[in-house]
Order: sequence, then C-alpha cells, then structure tokens
Amino acid sequence: MRLMIPVPRWLPVVALLCAVCASHATAADARPNFLVIVVDDQSPLDLKIYNPDSPLDTPNIDRLAAAGMVFDGAHHMGAWSGAVCTPSRHMIMTGRTVWHLPQRRPKNAKQRNQNHSVRYPDEKLAPKDLPEYTMAAIFNRAGYDTMRTCKKGNSYAAANEQFTVVHDATKRGGTEESGSAWHGKQVLDYLAQREAASDEDPFLIYFGFSHPHDTRDGTPELLAKYGATNHKDRKSLPPANPKQPPLPPNHLEAHPFHHGHPNLRDEVNVSGVWERRDERTIRNELGREFACSENIDIQIGKVLQRLEQMGELDNTYIVYTSDHGMAIGRHGLQGKQNLYEHTWRVPFIIQGPGIPKGKRAIGNLYLLDLLPTLVDLAKIERPETLEGKSLQPVIRGDKEVLRDVLYGVYCGGTKPGMRSVKKGNWKLIKYDALDGKVRETQLFNLAANPLEYLPEHHRESELETDLAENPAYAEKRQELEALLLSEMQRLDDPYRLWDQPQVAETSR
Repeated sequence: MRLMIPVPRWLPVVALLCAVCASHATAADARPNFLVIVVDDQSPLDLKIYNPDSPLDTPNIDRLAAAGMVFDGAHHMGAWSGAVCTPSRHMIMTGRTVWHLPQRRPKNAKQRNQNHSVRYPDEKLAPKDLPEYTMAAIFNRAGYDTMRTCKKGNSYAAANEQFTVVHDATKRGGTEESGSAWHGKQVLDYLAQREAASDEDPFLIYFGFSHPHDTRDGTPELLAKYGATNHKDRKSLPPANPKQPPLPPNHLEAHPFHHGHPNLRDEVNVSGVWERRDERTIRNELGREFACSENIDIQIGKVLQRLEQMGELDNTYIVYTSDHGMAIGRHGLQGKQNLYEHTWRVPFIIQGPGIPKGKRAIGNLYLLDLLPTLVDLAKIERPETLEGKSLQPVIRGDKEVLRDVLYGVYCGGTKPGMRSVKKGNWKLIKYDALDGKVRETQLFNLAANPLEYLPEHHRESELETDLAENPAYAEKRQELEALLLSEMQRLDDPYRLWDQPQVAETSR
C-alpha cells in the first residue's frame, strides 16, 4: 500500500522561486567569454572611427565601437626587429615590455654597433618559464577553453602552442580559401563544434588575420569597389581610377632623410609598390589595403552573428586591435618601421559586459596592457610576470589615461635607431642611424599638428611642422629629451643615442 503524503499548497511556489533564483544566480555567475581580434598591419587612420574622412567601409567594426569603448591613445611600444610583428605579438601574449621579451641579442663585438655602448638586460628579465604565463596558458589554468587562428611566423611560437585548439596559416590571397574568410571559417567551425558538444566552459578565442599585411591581394569585388588592381609589374604604374582612396594629407614622395634601415623589405620590395611613392602607386595600394580590411570586417560580422545566434554575444568581451600601424605613403614611407602616429598607434576597441557604450578615452595604453586587462575582466589572479596595466580604471571612468608618458622604439636596422617619447600634446622623435650619418630630432605639438606635418608639407600654420629647431620651443624640447632618457633607463633600453650620456657595457 502506497503512503499518500499531502503536498502543502505553498511548496510549488517555493520550488518555482528557487528555480528562478538559481537561474538568475547562474546567469550572474556565468564566466565571461573573450574574443580577441588582431589584424596584421592596420593604421587606426584607415578606420572611420579614427578618421571620419576615410572611405573604408567597416560596418561591423563601427558597431563594435558604438556598442563599446574606443581608445584614441593605443600604441604598440616598438620593436627590436624589422619584423615589427614579432615583438608586438610577444607583448600581446606576455604582457611584458619590449626589452623584457625573449629576443636575439648581439653575441659578440662584430655584431654590435661600435659607436654606441650597449647594456644587456639580465636573463631574469625574460624568465625561461615565460610560456607558462602567456595568454592561453593563464586562461587554460583558469578553466577556459582556448582556441587560436592566425598567420604563421613572426610571432611567439612558444606562447601560440599553449592554445588548446590551433589553426594557424598565412592567408593573404583574394579567395575564400586563400584569404581572410579562411580564418573566419576556423572560428565558425570551432563555435559549431562547441554547440554540438554542448560545451559550457567559457572560451577565449584569439581571432587573428593575415591581412591587410602585404601582399594585399583583395577579392575581385572589393578591389573593384576601391578601384584597385593587384599590380605586379615593376616596370609600369598601376592604372589610375577615381574610385581609389585619396592620398593621405601627409603624403610625401620621399622621406626627408634616410630611415636608417638599408634594404628594408617594406620600403623597397613590397610587390605593387617597391620604391615608388607617386600618387598612382600609393592610391592603388591604399585601395588594395581597404579591400583587404573590408573583407576582414565581413568575416568579423559572420562570427558576431553566430555568437548572437548561440546566445553568447552578451556574455563575451570583444577586443579589436592591430599589431601595429602602417605608413603606405604617409611621410614618404611605406612600412611599419617608423614612430609616426600612423604607425606607432594602433586601433583599439573593447565591447562586453559592463563596458560603457559609445564612449571614447585617450587611454595611453600599450598592447602589452591587453593581457592584464583580460585577466582583470575574467577575475583571474594576476601572474607576477605581467608588466602591463589593466584598463579597468579607464573603463570605469576613474582615469582618462593609464600613464602620462609613452615611449617608442624602432631599432631593427642600424643601431641605435629611432626613439620617441610623448607626453600630453607634445611628442619627440630622435633618429641615430647609419653609423652617425643620420642624426635627427623632431618635435611635434600633436594638438595643432596631429598628422605630424614636416617642413616638406609646406603648411601655413607655424605649429603645423617640426618644431625641434625653433628657439621658441627649446625648453619643451629639453623637457622631452630628459623624459626620453628617463624612459630608456626605466625600461632597460640597452642603447643610448649620440647626445645622451653613455652607459658602460656589462658582461652577460
């Protein structure tokens, strides 16, 4: 005989309330996902969100910006290699400063620049177990599923290997299989596999592209939209086309002095450009760049739509950035081996739970601040190896900038190369290259001269030029010279410029 126990009338109501509360708690406690989008070689000035006059259409990036936060002062810090991607991506993966990365250093006197004393950082500044404290390794230990797709090479291989799922290949063609769509497909397939397996673990996806890095072979329809052709004949100019983007306002047909890196591939051997900086060549190359960038935007749109269909979009932090900027005719330069704003700065957008919508901030961040920010947003314990800063104080509105002074370096060519420092609206760039044949100093007021016009641009305003030799700004130059030296010392820069106090070389 079955014992019948009467059920109190209030019990179903309590059960329902408990279920609702549990559902709310689960939603509130859900760990956020991360989608980190990194493109290859893109100046922020290509995008409408930074340059309203740009003809480049990127509706999905624009929507990310409108639904999130845009940073106007994001930088990549610099490079000790002509492949600027390499140290930049090391910094993204490690959260460490440029001179505290695993790197190749001169091993003997013949490999060093004899005219400058050199101090080498201790090995402890780049720990041997550093791969265990890189992006994927940190999130793996925190219970995240990690996936990556990106180009191959010019990166930090030991960090890339930490991702659980890796689909890397260099795709710079103009078809679905050979171009940016391939990277997008890897992410879409991964999301489909998660859904099929009912995988509820939080994820971190590193969504990297091989474009718009040269060779900029766009899809036929997008090349036609921007009036460009995949020009391959070194002996002729590409055809002129009114659909091509206009020349940048700070375009020059030659830089006023040598950049200090002889036979630099980006400046002399990029297919379709080579050493030409004439209007037809540069406008065509910008058209190719924009065709590749819009294709990237299309792939991002597909992934965002899929996340929305899966119900994951609202719980996903999305970061959009580039490993560095690009010149493409600005200042008479073509590549990424310079410290002008079009190349030293990078685009940087973040959207996600709790991120203010439609807000802008200067930020004064480096790409090495990305990993500390992700760790902070995920509420993961911060490893001691991280040297960057979390963006949370700027996101919350407690600060406008993470730091007051910014330092930049390029010394992938002759040493010691280029250095830059920026504070507020003032910026200094110094060049010490070609065994002393190039020793130049530039001073810019970026409020009055944001495009860093030079005397060769023949601007009418007295502030729209290089002010380094103007006696009226001698005190400001002296202030920035001191700041630059201070930053070089603080960050363990192993070189000194011709007019700086030299340091004694120490043995390794």
